[in-house]
Amino acid sequence: MHVLSFVLPDGQELRAPINSLVIAGWAGRNLAAVEHHIEELAVLGVPRPSTVPLYYRVAADQLTTSSEVEVLGPESSGEAEIMILSFEGELFVGLGSDHTDRKVETYSVAVSKQLCTKPVARALWRFEEVEKHWDELQLRSWITVSNERVLYQEGSVASLLNPRELIRRHTENAALASGTAMFCGTLAAIGGIRSSDRFEMELNDPVLKRTIRHAYDAQVLPMVA
Repeated sequence: MHVLSFVLPDGQELRAPINSLVIAGWAGRNLAAVEHHIEELAVLGVPRPSTVPLYYRVAADQLTTSSEVEVLGPESSGEAEIMILSFEGELFVGLGSDHTDRKVETYSVAVSKQLCTKPVARALWRFEEVEKHWDELQLRSWITVSNERVLYQEGSVASLLNPRELIRRHTENAALASGTAMFCGTLAAIGGIRSSDRFEMELNDPVLKRTIRHAYDAQVLPMVA
């Protein structure tokens, strides 16, 4: 059983056993935006999905709260996503990066996602606290390449399917099994998908005036034959 330690806004620590990790791909609410992301990845040679949204299973122990990940070769990149965590009958909101090997993705999206560690922030919010103003939440990410920090993603989560809908389509009901973490889709990359030395991300709640942040460095391991 993979256990991660999270912190709620009131300082309470939550040690959550995670036994299932689901990555919801192609999870846009607007079909035109979904098609844009499909075309964005097609430039990299990624095949079209068989259906949308599509749910990829990844080993739960790929989740980490570390500020450093190791990747094989220079062709992987992060993307900011909201994470929904089910724990003891309650849903929590977190922030993660679906770090993906883009070279492997050209022949198997599922394999590419399994290959890379998924960094997540330690901070969590209770879903019930943000559900009524969900569409006002904002996702952003930045990348650092050759010491230059640039905005990489930015937008409202209103462009993505609501977590309740993602859960319903995945489980055919409104329940997510306890111990399940689900990544809920991402935003298009500004300037195109590319790898970086450092990835920073944030989830901002302008109503309750709070932000979840996380950053990590990618250490590239050499490719040897």
